[in-house]
Amino acid sequence: MAEKKSRALVLDEFGSPPRIVERPVPARSPGETLVRVRAAAVGHLDLNVIDGRFGILPEPPFVPGTDACGTVIESDVHPEGALVRLRGAGVGLRRDGGWAEYAVVPDKAATATLPDADPAVACSFFSPAGAAWAAVHDVAAIREGERVIVTGAAGAVGSVAVQLAARAGAEVIGVVGRPAKLPHVPAGAKAILARDLSEEALGGRVDALVDTVGGTVLTAALALVRPGGRAALVGYSAGRELTVDLAEWLLADVALLPVNLMTRARDLAEVGERLLAEITAGDLTLNVERYGLDRFEDAIERLRTGAAVGKVALTMD
Repeated sequence: MAEKKSRALVLDEFGSPPRIVERPVPARSPGETLVRVRAAAVGHLDLNVIDGRFGILPEPPFVPGTDACGTVIESDVHPEGALVRLRGAGVGLRRDGGWAEYAVVPDKAATATLPDADPAVACSFFSPAGAAWAAVHDVAAIREGERVIVTGAAGAVGSVAVQLAARAGAEVIGVVGRPAKLPHVPAGAKAILARDLSEEALGGRVDALVDTVGGTVLTAALALVRPGGRAALVGYSAGRELTVDLAEWLLADVALLPVNLMTRARDLAEVGERLLAEITAGDLTLNVERYGLDRFEDAIERLRTGAAVGKVALTMD
């Protein structure tokens, strides 16, 4: 009987694009689960890994992909045919990840998810929705009646943060970097271009900032937070560095608060499933751009250039 083949994206060298290879379906060992991947997220963490710019890196050649979703083929602990999310336990960081038609992961890296969930959403929602929830509710602690800036408001994290902050009763200003993204800022927020940020345009300073992009946008937005306000820092897709004049910062009296999803992931597990249920039911929205495995270069380019609206996922069906 001929050995069954499958396709995977393999990275041979950091800083180079992965390539599609045909390989045998990987075999699992005890303590591992074999999954037929249906979709895999393409995120900024994945780009940092393939660029060799993350603190934890696998040894090439390897299959990237830190978040995926699929159905169980073989496992000692998960029922055959169950829909599971794949993340954690080193997947895509210390071992092969989910950018493949089949993936073998530690049993603990596979988590049962809603059986009626869209796999492209299920593999993509946790990072943006979890980070947005943590930023709005746990870190910035947005309260009813407050005024809040959310940067990257048409992006995955930013769009969910806009919805959660508005639902908490805040007045939300959604900031985007390009005119084409203004229509994609969720309802309930005042949409504004980053280049137009000013105290006059906002009608005064705000109580809090949820920044998802970093760079010069963060610098401009920080200046618009009132003394005693809070800034929850989530991402750095527009720039990894922030220069702070300590004297000015002390006078400004704005708390800079990091949102580290890796340290919060376990605590957010229950919240995450609730958010996925809300997205599946249409109570929250999260846009996901989908690309077949053959179009992985388009998917990466959309994310790198900032042109993507929401999340980006590779589909394997």
